[in-house]
Amino acid sequence: MTTTEAGAGTPSTATTPGPTDGAAVVTDHDRGVHGYHQQKDEHLKRLRRIEGQIRGLQRMVDEDVYCIDILTQVSASTKALQSFALQLLEEHLRHCVADAARQGGSEIDAKVEEATKAIGRLLRT
Repeated sequence: MTTTEAGAGTPSTATTPGPTDGAAVVTDHDRGVHGYHQQKDEHLKRLRRIEGQIRGLQRMVDEDVYCIDILTQVSASTKALQSFALQLLEEHLRHCVADAARQGGSEIDAKVEEATKAIGRLLRT
C-alpha cells in the first residue's frame, strides 16, 4: 500500500502563515514526525516478515538445503527489502521533501540532494 492509498499524501503542515507572509511554516517534519509514521505498524509487520525470511535462510543453511533453493530464498528476501525501501523512499519524498518545498529556501535543495544520494545507494545494491 502506498502512502497515497492510505490517505497520507495530503499536506501535513500546521495551519500557520506561509512564507509569503514572512512567517515560518511549521511542518510535521519539524515536530519529529516522519513520512512513514502513518504506516508504522504496517512497516513493522513487513519487517518482521522479512526477518522471518532471513531466519529461514539460517535454518536452510543449518539443515544443508540445496544451494539453489537457498539462493532462491535470498532473492526473495532481497526483493522484499528492496520493495520496503522503495515504499519508504516514496513516503520520504511525499512527506519530508514536500515539507521542505513548502518551507522553501535552501532546505529543498538539501532534501533533494539527500534523496538523490539515497536513491544512488539503493541502485548500487
